[in-house]
Amino acid sequence: MTRRTGHGPKPTAGRPDGSTNDQRLLDTRGPSDWVHTDPWRVMKIQAEFVEGFNDLAEIGPAISVFGSARTPADHPMYALGTKVGAALAEAGFAVITGGGPGAMEAANLGAREAGGQSIGLGIELPWEARLNDHVTFGLNFRYFFVRKTMFVKYSQGYVVMPGGLGTLDELFEAMTLVQTRKITQFPIVLMGAEHWSGLIDWMRGTMLSDARIREDDIDMLTVTDDVEEMVELMVKARDAR
Repeated sequence: MTRRTGHGPKPTAGRPDGSTNDQRLLDTRGPSDWVHTDPWRVMKIQAEFVEGFNDLAEIGPAISVFGSARTPADHPMYALGTKVGAALAEAGFAVITGGGPGAMEAANLGAREAGGQSIGLGIELPWEARLNDHVTFGLNFRYFFVRKTMFVKYSQGYVVMPGGLGTLDELFEAMTLVQTRKITQFPIVLMGAEHWSGLIDWMRGTMLSDARIREDDIDMLTVTDDVEEMVELMVKARDAR
């Protein structure tokens, strides 16, 4: 795992062959030399956990902001993401993102310009090897599951901007952890009502109507375009802690 503070050189990820540590860990094809190599990977995984815990333990109240890496800088959602980051920083929260471009960059930009902590937790990917320029403290992880633990452990809530598969992955994982009471007092706010309305309608019309989820599973989500409402929910949850 690599660390970056300030605006110095950005770490790169992956290997010349384009593979990542996650890919090599999960790939069971080929010869059986994994019997000898996988136990050593445990040490690398342990080191990532230890470094992440050590570096993030004292950041104070923080909110993670997720969203598409493909959101262009001239998109309304980029402007909204900047407002989200600034408002959270002004309310005394550190802002944590995946450290990438798009909506993540927007939230980091807002937090940095507001004088708050702008944190990026990057991941080793073949196509995304650098943290954005507005991260003031960053960590790059090899393994998705270690990074996911850091998001949950050091956040008091999630703000989810419009995004793709990675954004949905983080959203539904957080919902599952709340549903199973692995985490408590954890507000989840979906910013961008128009974007999320179809998903909520599907959850009600298909999942809820077939009794695959309960009403309170949907109620854990707040859908809004109002940055002040989002901040108020996060502050209320922080005060309740």
